[in-house]
Amino acid sequence: MDIIMPKMGESVNEGTIIKWHKKPGDKVKRDEIIFEISTDKVDTEIPAPADGVLSEILVKEGETVEVGTVVAKLLTDGEESSAPTEVKTSRQEVTEKKEEPTEMVSVAETKSEGSKIQQANIIEIAMPKMGESVMEGTIIKWHKKVSDKVRKDETIFEISTDKVDTEIPSPEEGTLVEILVGEQETVAVGTIVAKLSVGSEAMLPSQAEIKEEKVEEEIPVAMHDNFSSMKQTRDEFTPTDKFYSPLVLSIAEKENVSFDELNKIKGTGIDGRVTKKDILAFIEQRKLKSEKPVEEAPKLTQQTISKAAAPSPSFVPETAQSAYSSTDVVKIPMDNIRMKIMEHMVHSRDTSVHVTSMIEADITRIHNFINAKKDEYLAKENVKLTYMAFIADAVVKSLKKYPLLNSTIDGNTILQKKFINLGIAVAIEPTGLIVPNIKGAGERNTIGLAKAIADLANRARTKKLTPDDISNGTFTITNYGVFGTIFGTPIINQPEVAILGVGTVQKKPVVIEVNGSDSIAVRHIVALTLSHDHRLIDGMLGGLFLKSIKEILENFEPENFN
Repeated sequence: MDIIMPKMGESVNEGTIIKWHKKPGDKVKRDEIIFEISTDKVDTEIPAPADGVLSEILVKEGETVEVGTVVAKLLTDGEESSAPTEVKTSRQEVTEKKEEPTEMVSVAETKSEGSKIQQANIIEIAMPKMGESVMEGTIIKWHKKVSDKVRKDETIFEISTDKVDTEIPSPEEGTLVEILVGEQETVAVGTIVAKLSVGSEAMLPSQAEIKEEKVEEEIPVAMHDNFSSMKQTRDEFTPTDKFYSPLVLSIAEKENVSFDELNKIKGTGIDGRVTKKDILAFIEQRKLKSEKPVEEAPKLTQQTISKAAAPSPSFVPETAQSAYSSTDVVKIPMDNIRMKIMEHMVHSRDTSVHVTSMIEADITRIHNFINAKKDEYLAKENVKLTYMAFIADAVVKSLKKYPLLNSTIDGNTILQKKFINLGIAVAIEPTGLIVPNIKGAGERNTIGLAKAIADLANRARTKKLTPDDISNGTFTITNYGVFGTIFGTPIINQPEVAILGVGTVQKKPVVIEVNGSDSIAVRHIVALTLSHDHRLIDGMLGGLFLKSIKEILENFEPENFN
């Protein structure tokens, strides 16, 4: 039986295998996880379609293939096993394969020394894909060093992407034999960052083998003339030769840093490796040394003072501008997360004409209802009542009343959606943000929305979202009030035309009318902010939409709650 790369959502045409949970010869049960894949939408686990034995793996870890490609073969009852595939084990044959782009493989090497034969499985650990549109990651910390023993699922290193910072666990138990990417270095998804020796006879490669592999695999094949000296045979390198990542070499080439200069840089990475931060600091210092000193202002040669001049004032204001040197300015390279956020925000700014309106709503009735009924509904419906569920219900009802806000713009055409897929922005510690959406929100009541919101938030934080969860959203709510923020001006989630920001609920003194007389009372007030695309949603429509939400919230009737 062929196991193929599945199609994981709309517009998903390829997938990357990030981990095999089974190896050839392993027995698998139906629905048991065989491997994990990453697409431009989400990472997910793929189960076995039937009981059987995994007879062959055709696509290795780290490789990207099109949807429908056969990635493995499963031998089920009634099928005959295919002939075993011949595996080349000599170093010469392995070297001949270097031209083929392989990023993550499980290699079995047989090494002989006298009459002894030792076997060690080397797993290459790749930079994982951590979310939608994430194409690269930065290693911010290594928790293990070369020769350290690691347990399965024990944290090896931490990475930072434009979505989230997270810890990466070991796929197997073994020994960390090589670290290829240092701290603060940024590499593309799928890049091999380390090698792990697994199995009962896990072992460190010898110095000669490490040196040989670095020359064969890590030194770029073609570089600028400035690095022609690096194209040497392995015999010309000594054990003291340094390893430089492709990123560092690329920066060096761009900034005309010679090989001799590279050798003089003191690295702060693992095993003294030169990191991106190190080479950028070197380049900055080199620029400072080449700058000419600030010329002194010319001295006044002569000053003529009239005897009839009036007495000088006791205080003369300083008119000369203070001079500052470049050493008084700290230059901080922008990290990967901030660069990606910048790109996303600039794209939204340059696409939509943002206009923001704000209104306050008195949700005292809802506040009192939640306090009175939260335990009852937790026991009866297994749902936690929150303000967000009631606000989401009001938004859905208002979108039905003003459907133009449930649209997208395609050139000169308005695509007004008949369905409501309500996006809920979820913050992921420490700096991540993702917007899964409630499919068919227009068909749910308040309890149904509360359950869906809790489910999406939980799966977002445990990385169990599917591609469908984060695609085809039609309107978004972002609740920055959970951090105590009163109100804000959110950026529209492209390609939608509006987003609602929810501030924190405050106790405020307000004027209310009781029996025809005005009086001051303490009420629970929330600020609702609507950012809308003025290309389609003008001020009148935006104001009517906000007013509708306010009226629904303030006129809540507990007896009609469902």
